[in-house]
Amino acid sequence: MDIILLQKVANLGNIGDRVKVKSGFGRNYLLPEGKATLATPDNVARFEARRAELERAAREQLSSAEERGAAMKDFKLVISAKAGTEGKLFGSIGTSDIAEACTKAGFKVQRSEVRLPNGPLRTLGEHSVMLHLHADIDVPLAVSIVAEE
Repeated sequence: MDIILLQKVANLGNIGDRVKVKSGFGRNYLLPEGKATLATPDNVARFEARRAELERAAREQLSSAEERGAAMKDFKLVISAKAGTEGKLFGSIGTSDIAEACTKAGFKVQRSEVRLPNGPLRTLGEHSVMLHLHADIDVPLAVSIVAEE
């Protein structure tokens, strides 16, 4: 399937790149999310007419993500959870829990932006989590899990 990217997609390309992808990836992810359009001659002409507008919107998204990343640079998230005597949690802390705690702390973070490289957090203590704010911007977030009293 031949498509034109309307936004930067990690590991695929930048705005305006014409790439070949598997039909399922294009049909089920890129096209419904508005990240790409089919590379027909009509769509190519329509894209070239809108190119400046799409690039301006991409620059605004990048600067917004940079500002959010700079604001969260020294932020340390503290989450309290029920735990046993050996330091293991009853349950786990996942992406939605971290996003919700960040939002309560005043930083707007979506669940889809939280990356847990080693899976859900299941023990007390310090953990490092990555926030994927933009295709180019990953911000490390220190998460401290403390036992509830």
